[in-house]
Amino acid sequence: MDDESQAAGGRPQPSGPSTAAARAPLAGMAVPLGAGVNGTAGTPAALAPRAEDGLTPERLRLEQEHAYFNDIYLLAPVGYFVLGLDTTILQMNLVGADLLGVPRQNPDRVHFRNFISPRFIGDFDRFVQAAVNSCEPRQCDLQLLRAHEQHGFPATLRASADLGGQALRVVLELAEGKLAALERSEERFRRIVHTAEEGIWEIDDQARTSFVNPKMASMLGYTIEEMLEQPLVNFMDDEGRTILERNIARRRDGVAERHEFKFLRKDGSELWATLATNPIFDPQGQYLGALALVTDITARRETSELIWHQANFDALTALPNRHMFQDRLRQEMKKAKREGLFLALLFIDLDGFKQVNDTLGHAQGDALLVEAARRIGACVRASDTLARLGGDEFTIILSGLDHVSSVERIAQNILANLNQPFQLGEQQGRVSASVGIALFPSDAAEPDELLRHADQAMYAAKHGGRNRYSYFTPDLQLAAQARLQIVQDLRLAQAQGQFALHYQPIVNLATGAIERAEALLRWQHPERGLLAPAEFLAQAESNGLLLELGDWVFRHAAAQARQWQGQFGAGFQISVNLSPGQLRGDAALYQGWQEYVRALALPPRSIVLEIAEGVLLDSASTVVARLRALREMGLQVALDDFGTGYSSLAHLKHFDIDYLKLDHSFVRELAADTGDLALCEAVIAMAHKLGLRVVAEGVETAVQRDLLALAGCDFAQGYVYAPALPADDFTALAVRGWPPPAAT
Repeated sequence: MDDESQAAGGRPQPSGPSTAAARAPLAGMAVPLGAGVNGTAGTPAALAPRAEDGLTPERLRLEQEHAYFNDIYLLAPVGYFVLGLDTTILQMNLVGADLLGVPRQNPDRVHFRNFISPRFIGDFDRFVQAAVNSCEPRQCDLQLLRAHEQHGFPATLRASADLGGQALRVVLELAEGKLAALERSEERFRRIVHTAEEGIWEIDDQARTSFVNPKMASMLGYTIEEMLEQPLVNFMDDEGRTILERNIARRRDGVAERHEFKFLRKDGSELWATLATNPIFDPQGQYLGALALVTDITARRETSELIWHQANFDALTALPNRHMFQDRLRQEMKKAKREGLFLALLFIDLDGFKQVNDTLGHAQGDALLVEAARRIGACVRASDTLARLGGDEFTIILSGLDHVSSVERIAQNILANLNQPFQLGEQQGRVSASVGIALFPSDAAEPDELLRHADQAMYAAKHGGRNRYSYFTPDLQLAAQARLQIVQDLRLAQAQGQFALHYQPIVNLATGAIERAEALLRWQHPERGLLAPAEFLAQAESNGLLLELGDWVFRHAAAQARQWQGQFGAGFQISVNLSPGQLRGDAALYQGWQEYVRALALPPRSIVLEIAEGVLLDSASTVVARLRALREMGLQVALDDFGTGYSSLAHLKHFDIDYLKLDHSFVRELAADTGDLALCEAVIAMAHKLGLRVVAEGVETAVQRDLLALAGCDFAQGYVYAPALPADDFTALAVRGWPPPAAT
């Protein structure tokens, strides 16, 4: 036993014959027989963790080691068994099953004692008793019987108590001469390997196939000849190759492992298999390759995946069910807390579903639920979680949000989608929805509490008249109602013509002439009076109205530019502001702009698109591509609010920019004795080197105007000239004009 024992986890030493069986699988493979009994060499069974001690880390480690050793023993050149205390065969390896003549899985739960020749029964019972109560392995010579045979064969048994003393590990060796044993061993292995129900796969030190048995080839749909000399990676996908490369290095260090791999069969289908691998070394300890026992687990894995899917997804709608929803909610709340963002939970209950279900029947009710799930899903992002809790209740986890208006837009879309008729066979069903909204972290810190608050908010929406959403927090609900009112007013304003454009003059500092204007949107609200964009554009953008407003602004500004060019010359230009949200919108919009400008007989360069600095750094390729497409149409581009912290002049080399608009922060403290003048002069000089013209914003005094003119600035706009004016007032001012700056 000492020659066969090893410390668990140590580097295997070569054992057994090294010449005659050199090309047989298992050549050079060491089997840790003695040490495997108790996990580590010299570990007494009496000192092993007992079952009543609970699952300690040490017990878990030892049990994991035993599970690994069981896989390795499957290919051992001796019989190996795990027996219950009543000698029921719990596990056996390939050789052991062959020696006894029984199936390796032992479906009939036969006892090892049944295979002992009758005259050796007493010796066997004493041997078992001694092994169970001893810290050391025990040995017994006796005679065994194969199943359904009368003649016995001599054998030597070695046994030790397993972990916790609840089982025996038994090694069976035939009692015959070494030469005869070797010959019989080779013959038996050849037969076992070629008839085994598990795949056996040997690779060389370069991970090329050096041997496979018929079962292994059959599992992958190849012939043996087709697999020989082929790299192991040829039978794997990219993920499997990555895992394999990592494991090969570990095998060279003598580490035996057990992993699940996905192989690709010859026909392209997937084979999931468990590989119990053991490294092979020559007598000098040189790594020769590895041997693996391969077990097909495809069916088991598919069954496990089916069970998992049934446990986590709703059978009717295929949405995550309550169990998965709760898990996702916990994870998303942790992520939101870690990243400092807020999360919204929407609780949706269908109004009037019971009436549809009772009137049209459960089959049509189910069809409505499936379609409702689809309509709700169309309103959320792929990264959001939509789940069905049961009945007609749905939940949505909206994560990674930076402002609450995004939640309201989604809630409004859901309400609008669900309020449309449902075609159910030859009949129609109608429902609406009540939506409750709770926010993390402001409304709750724990998942259960957040769900409960969203549920309460849903009932508030239902009691408030249905077909609406409600926040859990009263203050948020009041603010939401105010925002909703603005959205409704915005839609009405478009229909009733309440929008207008005002124009702020942009003056040529060299001549004093008004050569350009910036168009600024104004809303003549019937109750609140004249509103600037800051008071309504955010709501317009979050509710999908910005594109419509932007299109209206462009077309009215273009028409006004055409009119003023007739009065002030063909070079007159009007600037309109363009947001990143507009650049992400429908590209067909810009095609319409080009056609509209052509219909006006207006040169495209008459319109200047003003963009914020952040657009130059926008990670969305669509934004940059569309900006360039607009530039190619002939429209000019101005970089607005330059110097607020996003970009530098270096970024301008990569974009077609025509104008640089200095932010008013450059101009505010401008005086002859400050460094601001030097800074303005430097920026203006560099801009001119890049071929850009410079517009100074926020010019409020004559001193600022004159200093900018001395610094070489091209244009200025600000209250020193005029605020944004209605078109008629602007026309009168442009006709009157200003004198040029005083000569120096």
